Formats: sequence, structure tokens, C-alpha cells
Amino acid sequence: MLAKELKELKKVKPTNLLMLTLAGVINAFGVTIFIAPVNLYDSGVSGTSILLSQLTPDYLSLSVFLLVLNIPLFLYGLKKEGLLFTVYAIYTVAVYAFVAWLITDVLPVDVSMASPLAGSDLLLCALFGGLLSGMGSGLAIRSGGAMDGIEVLAVIFAGHIGISVGSFVMIYNLALYIVAGVVLNSWILPLYSIVAYAAASKTVDYIVEGLDRAKSAMIVTSRPKEICAALSEAFQCGLTVIQAKGYYSNQDKTVVYIIVNRFQVGKMKNIVREQDPKAYVSISEVSDVMKTF
Repeated sequence: MLAKELKELKKVKPTNLLMLTLAGVINAFGVTIFIAPVNLYDSGVSGTSILLSQLTPDYLSLSVFLLVLNIPLFLYGLKKEGLLFTVYAIYTVAVYAFVAWLITDVLPVDVSMASPLAGSDLLLCALFGGLLSGMGSGLAIRSGGAMDGIEVLAVIFAGHIGISVGSFVMIYNLALYIVAGVVLNSWILPLYSIVAYAAASKTVDYIVEGLDRAKSAMIVTSRPKEICAALSEAFQCGLTVIQAKGYYSNQDKTVVYIIVNRFQVGKMKNIVREQDPKAYVSISEVSDVMKTF
């Protein structure tokens, strides 16, 4: 068992650590400069830590709660997520907590009353705080780690209670914002926190899956040679041909699989229509494409 863990630790890459460091710095900047100063709440453990830091003595700061709450969750998910992920995740949260401590307690930056960059404008703080928080979380995920232990709990328990991972995280965050509203006896800040959460979630999607998602097309045709030749000549790309049979017609068919970018979709449709007007085309979004050579 120890040999296996040591072997996994050898997979730690300096480039990943560099990106995870950047992720922690970005997330800390977004939370401490935009979200926390105006009493908004980030999502997951980060948002919970902000709320707890407001309700407890000053020496129990945001950084303390980030470490105390996140690290046990990552360790709890060690068996399911693996040692490498756990090391990356704990490292990322440690960077996040350290930089947050630097900004709030060491550097000459006043974040006690309002955002140094956006003042007391709740909408600007929610949007830019969410954007930066999502950017940090997205970079962490792309680099093999995580910024928040709630995501680990979601992976472990969501399936057992019959909901998706995304739904688990959303339910947790909504519960957090409701608790914050009850504690504060005001719903303005929790509602703006939902705006921050929405901005962060969308940013995570863009960072993890890419801004320009590819499109995959499955073309069911009886003229595969003509379609493949035309598509290959037009896009200079590879295609996959799958033999199939129609269920009702019981006739032999061929499925041509191709991946194009969004600007090529229209041209691809026209080529297929010209070569086989009776072809059936199904187009789906592809979040990521990996090529190996």
C-alpha cells in the first residue's frame, strides 16, 4: 500500500503545482477583495468560512476556517479520489488560506468596510468576486485539484441520495444562503451572493470545458464514401465510420462520426445535404477534445 502511494506521489508535476498556486491566489483575491468585505458569501466551504468568521471572534479568521473545514473533507475523500488529488486539493486550499491571510492581516489593504476596488457596490462585488472565484476553482479542477471540499462530499454522497453532483452543490449553497439570511435577518446580501455563485459557476464551466466548445456530428447515411470524401477534403480532418442497421427498415446503414468547430457546422450540414439528402444528422456539444499521437 505504501509503495502504491509513493508511486502516486511521484506523479506530482511542478507545472500543476504552479497552476494550483495561481488558482489559490486568484481565488483568495476574488474573495477577500470583492466578496468578504461587503459581507457577501462565496459558495461551498468558502462561503461557510466567511459566515463563521463573521460570527466568531476575530482570531478565528477566514483562513482558519478554510483549513479547518476543508482539509478533513479532502482526507475523508482520500479513498475515493486518490492520494494525488488529495495532495493537490490540500495544497490549493493552503495557498488560498495563506494568501487570504496576507491580504486581510498583513498587506496594507483595507478590506474591513468595503472593497478596495468596487467600494460598496454589491452588484460589482458579486460579479467580479464570482468571476475570480470561479476562475480560481476552474484552474484548480483543470490542474487535478479542487478549491472546495463540498465538491468531494458531492461526489461521494450525491449518487447515494439520488441526485447529481451539481444538484448536491447547489442545494448546499442555497441552504447556506438561507441560513445567512436568517442569521443576518436580511435577504439582500444572500440574494447578491446567489449572483456571485451564478457568475462563479459559469466561469468554472468556461475554464474547465473551454470557451469554444467543439461540436460532434453523427451522420447516418447510405452514402458514406461520398460524404467522408467530401468532409475530409473540406475540413482536412479524420472521421470515424461505424457500421449499423436500421431498426424499422432493417437496411444496412453507416454512421459517420466527425468533430468540427462551431464555425464549420453550417458548412458540414450543406456538404452532407449535397451528398445524401436523406441522411440523418445528430449534432452535440463536445466539452473537451484530446488528441494522442
